Amino acid sequence: MFTGAITALMTPFRDGRVDEEALRRHVEEQIAAGIQGLVPVGTTGESATLTHAEHELVVRIVIDQAKKRVPVIAGTGSNNTREAVELTAAAKRDGADGALLISPYYNKPTQEGLYRHFAAVATETALPLIVYNIPGRTGVTIGAETLIRLGEHEHIVGVKDATGNLDIANAVTSVIGDRLTFLAGDDAMTLPLASIGGKGVISAVSNLVPADMVAYTDAAVKGDLETARALHRKLVPLITAVFLETNPIPVKTALAMLGLIQEEFRLPLCEMTVANRNKLRDALLAYGLLPGDAR
Repeated sequence: MFTGAITALMTPFRDGRVDEEALRRHVEEQIAAGIQGLVPVGTTGESATLTHAEHELVVRIVIDQAKKRVPVIAGTGSNNTREAVELTAAAKRDGADGALLISPYYNKPTQEGLYRHFAAVATETALPLIVYNIPGRTGVTIGAETLIRLGEHEHIVGVKDATGNLDIANAVTSVIGDRLTFLAGDDAMTLPLASIGGKGVISAVSNLVPADMVAYTDAAVKGDLETARALHRKLVPLITAVFLETNPIPVKTALAMLGLIQEEFRLPLCEMTVANRNKLRDALLAYGLLPGDAR
């Protein structure tokens, strides 16, 4: 259902508020570049520091600006199942095409608890859901057996995999085939995951280079290894720079360097160190995103 290069949208701020004008412009630029889906208010969208009203506002803005030209998959995860249900239901009312749900963080549920959490959201909202497996942020891995069980639910359609462990995808697909669509959750894993059946990526770096990420993902999924490898090698230095510090700090810093947004974060996120900022600038220069005298 959801495949290809999908951007995990950053949320621009100006003077402490969501910058609606910049967000709408960013959505339009993404679609014009051929991006195949949009995820507002995920990790890259700083969802953890948005109020509920802001969360719903950002989702509504993206849905309105996208105008059904590409799927909008709203980030609606929480470590509180009831809250996740409410956020997902609100996204559905606003016209989202699906939802991305991070596994509950901090409270570290058991595999049974994880299963019941996602199943409850899927059952109560009947919106197509992508399960987000990212143990580095949540403290718990959604195991292969749990994903196989979740894959039996009609409204759970995919997995955003940021485990760095291809064994999970192998184990799941060997049992239930393509019932769950696997999407890379780390940009650099797009090609490796596609090699075992992955269908795309939910990308942070596509905030900067959407057209290249579309070309890279399409080649990887189609099995055009020569093209995919060439684009992989081109993109990896930029991807590395975009993750020098916690996402989305470098992405937003880069967009600010390009003059596209205000460089503004919400605590506990803050500006990059000088050393990493210089490395990021060098990567943008090397990629050709900044002019040669931009120092």
